Formats: sequence, structure tokens, C-alpha cells
Amino acid sequence: MNELEAEPRPGARRRGLGMGLSALLGGGSDLTGAEGVRTVPIEFLRPSTLQPRRYFGEDELAALTESIRAKGVLQPLLVRRLPDADDQYEIVAGERRWRAAQLAGCHELPVVVYALSDREALELALLENVQRQDLTPLEEADGYRRLIDEFGHTQEELARTLGKSRSHIANLIRLLGLPASLRAMLDSGQLSAGHARALLGARDPAPLARQVVARGLNVRQTEALVRNERQTLKLSSPKSRDPDTRAVERDLSSRLGLPVRLQPRRTGGTLSIAYRSLEQLDELIKRLT
Repeated sequence: MNELEAEPRPGARRRGLGMGLSALLGGGSDLTGAEGVRTVPIEFLRPSTLQPRRYFGEDELAALTESIRAKGVLQPLLVRRLPDADDQYEIVAGERRWRAAQLAGCHELPVVVYALSDREALELALLENVQRQDLTPLEEADGYRRLIDEFGHTQEELARTLGKSRSHIANLIRLLGLPASLRAMLDSGQLSAGHARALLGARDPAPLARQVVARGLNVRQTEALVRNERQTLKLSSPKSRDPDTRAVERDLSSRLGLPVRLQPRRTGGTLSIAYRSLEQLDELIKRLT
């Protein structure tokens, strides 16, 4: 499948998710403003401020650079004109090729120019990115979230169009709820998406994540670690207290004017009365004697 390939949703009344990408790839006229394929000087191209991708791996760029040196740029970049300069273009899709082409020493690049609004440009950039296999999990998750929040697409629609399962999309979006420290570990590759999903179920995931990295635990071991944390918290948490016991505590506290705590045991129990000053203690002794 090409980088930008996507199938239109059958029967969609509006421009369905992916229809714009298919039109752009095939050179069709579904989108207005197409100016055809042309070659422009590489210095006339600018990266988009709407680009959702944050990381471009060095190894990935190096491999693409060698490919471009050997075969050239085979797929045109999708661009739109900059409003303040007729001979300058903003890259909508293909920034990775543009970066690699610079490293390969290219002077010109093939482009297809389209008249796109900011909304259309952002949507196409997001669609192009989420279909790539080398995005970090958080980049992919953020792409799905923006397609849902900003463009009104559903998880089911995204799953059908992008050829992914709904659970894959839902699980990735959940990763955006991780603490910042865990998101950094995920972006750096210290944790996999599977590790991160398991840690989402922890009450305090940060120390567990450090254990996972330090001990080199796999996903199943991480799931077991989270289960152990839950069990420990369950055992250490206080049991729900008997309503009659609480009623006696309230009655005694009201009579004495001090906090009272009853701790029943199988045989007998203890009665604790808290005081904050010697004066309170003297007053309590007077009452009891």
C-alpha cells in the first residue's frame, strides 16, 4: 500500500475519510484546485506548522536518503501554495521525503499542488501519518484523537478506512492518559505500547515502569506486576467499618468532646481517645474519675 492510500467509505454523503487521499494519489479531480505534477526547487518548499509528526528517526532518514540517491523521489509531495509567496509551497504530505532529499543533495522535487484550507491540510497530514508503520505509539494515538475530536470521525470509521481494528485505535488513545514520565519512556522506546497498556491499570504506574525497565520485564510480566500491586493495595486497605461501631464512636466523641476510635477484635478490643493538649487530658481524667 502506498503511503497515502486509503479507500473511501461507501455511501458517504460528505467527503468520507480517505477520499481526499485516494483522489490525490490517483491524480483525480475529486478535490478542486489541482495544478498537476510539477518540479520545483527544493528551497521553495517549507515544512508545515500543522505537521503532526514530531520525530524523524536518523536510521529511517538514512535508509530513505540512500534510496533517493539510487532511484530519486518516486512519489510527488503534496503541497499547497503559501499565501504570502507565489513561488513558495508548504508541504502537506511528504516532509520525510523532503528531509531525505536534502541529505541526498537533490536540487528539485516533484510536487502536486492543491488549494487546501488549514482544516483540509491538517486532516490529510494526519491521515498520511497514522497510516505509516514507523510512527511512535503516542504520535499515532494523538493522530487518532485529533481526527475524532477535531473532525468528528468515529473510532469505527477510522478502523474501517485505515484497515485497523477498533480495539487497536481505542487502546492507543488510552495511552494519552499516561503520566508525562511514562509518555517520555514510551516515546524513547524504553517501554512498548503493550507495556504502557498494562501499566494503565496500576494505581501508581511510574515506579512500576522503572521496575519494568530496570528488570527488562516483558508485557506478561508487567501485567503480573500490576496485578500484584492491586492485590497488595487490596490487602492493605482498611476494611469497611461496622455502622454500629461508627455510631458508638460518634456518641462517645459527642459526650467527651474528643475524637474516639473503637477497634473491635475477636475477643474484646481497644478504645482510643485522642487529645491535643494537657488541658484536654486533665479534663478527660476529671470526667473519668
